[in-house]
Amino acid sequence: MPFDDAREACDTRIRPALPSDESALAALDREAWSRLHAVTPRPAPDAPFFDERHAPEDFLVAADEDGISGYVRLVPPTSLAVNAHVRQIQGLAVAVRARGRGLGRALVAAACELARAQGASRVTLRVLGHNAPARALYAAAGFAVEGVLPGEFLIDGAYVDDVLMGRAL
Repeated sequence: MPFDDAREACDTRIRPALPSDESALAALDREAWSRLHAVTPRPAPDAPFFDERHAPEDFLVAADEDGISGYVRLVPPTSLAVNAHVRQIQGLAVAVRARGRGLGRALVAAACELARAQGASRVTLRVLGHNAPARALYAAAGFAVEGVLPGEFLIDGAYVDDVLMGRAL
């Protein structure tokens, strides 16, 4: 697997998550939470990061001298054999202290590399329509809008589109 040896990116090592990363990832998840990208409630201070649906092997983490500075979650979108060739990004977060250094771009690139190494030929994701920074990041990484679910979410009294994006590997 290409991530067994950590990669250097943006002065940061991108590597698979370990069970021992849980508390740092939970703290990052609470820090990065925003209505700009979240449809779920803010994580509780004592909420576990890993659970039966979010295993350490689903995540790549970015670690620097200050600790965990970002993560990306990459999983099969379903358990169906007919779309086993697809991986889906289901979470991306970068610590406030590490933003603006290209770390999000490096995590997305690493997720695409990992998907390719897992035999995938396609990567998809969902992003809220009002999240212009994330949409620009994904577009720069080669993702195209493949569908829009208008007004799919009601967030803080406003209807927000669910934008489906994808790219071939």
